[in-house]
Amino acid sequence: MTVPGPVKTEHHLAKALHPSPRVLKEAMGEAEGFNAKFAVLITRLVGTMWCAYLFTVIALLGLGPALKPGGEGLIAWIAQTFLQLVLLSVIMVGQNVQSLAADARAANTFKDAEAILDRLDLHTRCRRGRWSRAPAR
Repeated sequence: MTVPGPVKTEHHLAKALHPSPRVLKEAMGEAEGFNAKFAVLITRLVGTMWCAYLFTVIALLGLGPALKPGGEGLIAWIAQTFLQLVLLSVIMVGQNVQSLAADARAANTFKDAEAILDRLDLHTRCRRGRWSRAPAR
């Protein structure tokens, strides 16, 4: 059995923050049809911190006009612009990190279960071998 300790999400943060072109191509290859491939691409790109930073800049560009007299106001700007633009990407990044960590935990659990079953199988075969060799009378 492997006992490496708990799976830490920090280890998976880089994968979620910066998807490589190879990962994007692989993810798009799993989808069939143009619409599905395009949806996977957009989802993978919007779910990055770089996109969250870009959305923050876009939202901050709209802050000046929102604060002017006759503008939409600070509360409306926060609710309609900043939260919707920025938190969308940040939540997607968090979900990606949690998903990668869960996948790693599942892989560790599978390895542990395999090791336990292998040992049980070996133990069972050894015991059967001893019992089949009963002393002759």
